[in-house]
Parts: sequence; structure tokens; C-alpha cells
Amino acid sequence: MEVNMGNTDRLVRIAVGLLLLTLVFVGPQTLWGWLGGVVVLIALFGFCPLYKVLGFSTCKSCES
Repeated sequence: MEVNMGNTDRLVRIAVGLLLLTLVFVGPQTLWGWLGGVVVLIALFGFCPLYKVLGFSTCKSCES
């Protein structure tokens, strides 16, 4: 897996993912909150499968 996400993209995804995870514990406690875990994992690895399919990258230092 190559990194295809820039730092800003990763930070935004981590913030959104953690917000979604808080829904599991303090919010309406729906299953949608667990989606936040997937979002955080994608951000930590720096690889977005959808970006790969679309041929898109937000990582400026990774582009050739």
C-alpha cells in the first residue's frame, strides 16, 4: 500500500473519525459511530482505497 493521503487530509479524517466514535459512547449510540473506527484506521495508514480506485492523491510529497 502506498500512501495517498496528505497530512491535512489525515488530520481531518482522524478528527471526524474520533467524533463518530464518540457517538457510540455518549451520543445516540447507533452503529454509524463504529464507522469512525474505519475512518481513523484509514487515516493512520495514510491509504484510502477509494482514492486508489479514482486515481486521486492528496499527498504532495508522494506524487512523482
